[in-house]
Amino acid sequence: MTLQLFAHPFSSYCQKALIAFYENDIPFTFRMLAPEEPATDEEFAALWPIKRFPLLRDGDRTILEASLIIEHLQIHHPGPVRLIPEDPDTALEVRMLDRIFDNYVMTPQGKCVFDALRAPEARDRQGVAEAKAMLETAYRWLDARMQGRTWAAGEAFSLADCAAAPSLFYADWTQEIAPQFADLRAYRARLLARPSFARAVDEARPYRPFFPLGAPDRD
Repeated sequence: MTLQLFAHPFSSYCQKALIAFYENDIPFTFRMLAPEEPATDEEFAALWPIKRFPLLRDGDRTILEASLIIEHLQIHHPGPVRLIPEDPDTALEVRMLDRIFDNYVMTPQGKCVFDALRAPEARDRQGVAEAKAMLETAYRWLDARMQGRTWAAGEAFSLADCAAAPSLFYADWTQEIAPQFADLRAYRARLLARPSFARAVDEARPYRPFFPLGAPDRD
C-alpha cells in the first residue's frame, strides 16, 4: 500500500521527514494540507485532532512526529542510507542531537515566527527576546561541536542532519548565524547542498512570501 504523508512543503518539520524519503528514494503520496484541500484537512483532523504535521499513514498504521516517521521508514522501508546508526552509542548521539535541533533551534525559531503572525497588541516581546537568546546559545554550542565534523554526528548523514537542515535553514532567516560561527555556517551550507534537502527547499520556494519575517534572497 502506498505511503501517505500529510504535510505542507513550507513546514520545517515536514521538510525534516521529506529528507528521509528523498535520501532513500521511498515512493509516497503527498497529501497537501492547505485551505484549498478541505477534504484532506478533514481526514487529517480525524486521524490526529491536535493537527500537528507531518503525519504518516502506512496501511492501517498512523505515525506521528517527524523523528518517529523517520525511524518508521528505516524499520519498515529501509534504503541504502541508514539514518539511525546500527551502533547503539552512535545512535544515542544521533537521537540526542535530533532533540537538540528540535528543542533548542526549531522551537525558539518557531516562537519568533508565530509571534510575528499575531496582532501587534498580542505580541510577546520578552518571549521573543528569550527565544533569540536561546538561538544564540545554541549556535555557539553547535559551532564548537561542528569543528572537524562533516555532519552532526560525524561523517555519516543521519536523523540528526534531517533535523538540523530545516531548523538551521529557517533559524538563520530569523536570527542570522553570525560570521564568528564559521563552522556552523559551513555546516548549514553543506546541508543546503545535500540533494535531498535542496529538493525540499526548492519545492517550498513558492510559499516564501508567507514567511512573516521576510524570506531573504540568499538561499
